[in-house]
Amino acid sequence: MSPRRLSEDERTLWLGVARSIAPLRRRPRPDPELAALPPAPPSSVKPKPAAVSARPKVVTPAPPPLAPLDRRMKRRLVRGAEAIEARLDLHGLTQSQAHGALTGFVRSAQARGCRLVLVITGKGAGDPYSERGVLKRQVPMWLRLPEMRSMIVGFETASAAHGGEGALYVRLRRKHGGDT
Repeated sequence: MSPRRLSEDERTLWLGVARSIAPLRRRPRPDPELAALPPAPPSSVKPKPAAVSARPKVVTPAPPPLAPLDRRMKRRLVRGAEAIEARLDLHGLTQSQAHGALTGFVRSAQARGCRLVLVITGKGAGDPYSERGVLKRQVPMWLRLPEMRSMIVGFETASAAHGGEGALYVRLRRKHGGDT
């Protein structure tokens, strides 16, 4: 089946449209038919001015970046010279229960003035693609969320003495005086 030919009116209309648009990048080679036609009359449609918003746009600051624990603090933790001020064990919880418990725990620990806490997720199964070990994968993602980053300085996998791959050290930010 061959394509349909344009009528003379359709051809004139198409050439007028093609002449009135601006190319995005480089100019295509000029079409000899377009050059032979008279220029299109100016459009009577005027562009509308941009609407002025009554409310100023509020720019929310980016959440603070996360920082890993420094070597000195990790060494002090392993030796027992630095205390873990609170612990949260998420074993046996569903994802939604664990997420709520983690958020509440971090808020509560920060309000009490804790600086370093331990979150126990469990190691899960040996197979990284199994359904077990979901919390081990999810908790670090939850800790990276903007609402959590405003409360924590950083987190890192715990040493073997505190649970190794199945636990995380979490450093909390100091609570500012104006916050409740």
